[in-house]
Amino acid sequence: MNSNFKVGLALGSGAALGIAHVGVIKAIKEAGIPIDLIAGTSIGALVGACYAIDGEIAHVEELARASNLRKIAQLLDPKFAPIRMGFLSGNRVENFLKPIIGDVTIDKCKIPFSAVATDIFTATEVVIRQGSLLKAVRASISIPVVFVPLKHEGRFLVDGGIVNPVPADVARSMGATFTIAVNVLNDPRKRRQSGLIGNQKPGKPPGIINTLVQSIYIMEYAITRASILKADIIIEPDVSNIEPYAFHRGPEAIDAGYRAAVAVIPEIKKLLNKSEAP
Repeated sequence: MNSNFKVGLALGSGAALGIAHVGVIKAIKEAGIPIDLIAGTSIGALVGACYAIDGEIAHVEELARASNLRKIAQLLDPKFAPIRMGFLSGNRVENFLKPIIGDVTIDKCKIPFSAVATDIFTATEVVIRQGSLLKAVRASISIPVVFVPLKHEGRFLVDGGIVNPVPADVARSMGATFTIAVNVLNDPRKRRQSGLIGNQKPGKPPGIINTLVQSIYIMEYAITRASILKADIIIEPDVSNIEPYAFHRGPEAIDAGYRAAVAVIPEIKKLLNKSEAP
């Protein structure tokens, strides 16, 4: 393959829905399609970081299929008491992430990686391309109100999905000549059950946290429709029947991502061949 030709992977936000990214990467890897660089937002940053470290996805899939993913739900789900009481501390989040990511700097990753976060005061995108991989992911997944913002180089950072849910343009800026974007934010009208308000009794208004995070989902979905147009190919797993905080349904999300990617592998190969042609 032409050394100047680089395939970039942009992994989007979506909480538990983003576990589908694992299945997508698995299918792409099995098809022999190289991933030369990765840009991730929120859960996409977490999955992308894990893969970027050594270019392997099997261990990430094993974790995502494990029964202990309920621990993630206990950390993230707005229905749990710790969140209802207030912000989750940065230490608690990092203590959970460290065994998964380790103590690695971004420059040591096998695959070039960037994480997208949002400066909560200036409402601007912050792309983290150096320093601690753990801190970069921690910043990118910091859902407003749920997590304490991360202070990074004088800025307070929260979830990157607020400004860039599927960072195809970031992959381009990293040098990608062909970009594959993965969007797990299905049309809200298509969702058969909302993980934030789906369990509410008829006629009962959702709680403040549920309302906030559902609003963020709707906002990110709207932004995504424009941002993914910057990709050469878009993979959109159907995870509309999975609640955003149902991390215990990771195996279903992985399978949905795998199926969606397998379905477009022939098109990806066709486009890659055209792109590389002299």
